[in-house]
Formats: sequence, C-alpha cells, structure tokens
Amino acid sequence: MSSSARAHKIGSLLFCPHCGTLLDLPKMNEDTVTCDQCGHLEPSSSYNDIKIVTRSHPDAFPSVLRQKRKTQTQTSGDALLRVKEKCPACGCNDALAKELQLRSADEGSTILYTCAECKHRWTVNN
Repeated sequence: MSSSARAHKIGSLLFCPHCGTLLDLPKMNEDTVTCDQCGHLEPSSSYNDIKIVTRSHPDAFPSVLRQKRKTQTQTSGDALLRVKEKCPACGCNDALAKELQLRSADEGSTILYTCAECKHRWTVNN
C-alpha cells in the first residue's frame, strides 16, 4: 500500500499516516520503511534531520559514587544513621537509615530509610 500521505512525526518518532502504527527505523541502504500493520511504504528520507534529545532526572540512575558521597553521622545507640537521602513521598533530603542483612549472605544488604520530616518509610536493596 503506497500513497502520497507522509508519516506523522511526534518528537523523533514517525507513525504510519494510515493506521497510526509506530514505524521502524530504516535499515542500512533501504529506500523505504514498510508499516508492519498495513503495508504503507514510507520513504527513508522522512528520517533525515531528526534530532533526538534525551534527558534523565539525576535520581533516575543512582550511582555507587553518589551513594558514597552521602554523609553519615551516628545519631544514638539505636544504630540509626542520619543521611542525606531524598524522600520519595515529600522530597525532604534528610532521613534516618539502618542497614540490615535480610537476604542471603552472598547478596547485598538492605537499607531501611525513614524520612526525618514526614516519617515515610522505604527500602533500598544494595
């Protein structure tokens, strides 16, 4: 199925003008891309000059280095540490933490966090 209708462009994605299916990227040395659903032929030139920009929130991919930078101070004899950790509930950057080995010995520990502001609790497996 070929016609003069051109793909609909949303951001860096191209959609079939007939059925709305997301079109694949053209393979090397192919002049057209075929829609898997309706057979529409889209010229590979439709992909020319598409600029792809991606952004990630800094907290989306926590790094080991960022974890090591967190300050830890002993608060009292109950083994809780005051740490700079962002609460997923209220956004406060102050929390109490306790490290426990809840899984088998060959696996990482589990950190139990409690927000100093709203008392929300969450866990992170190391």
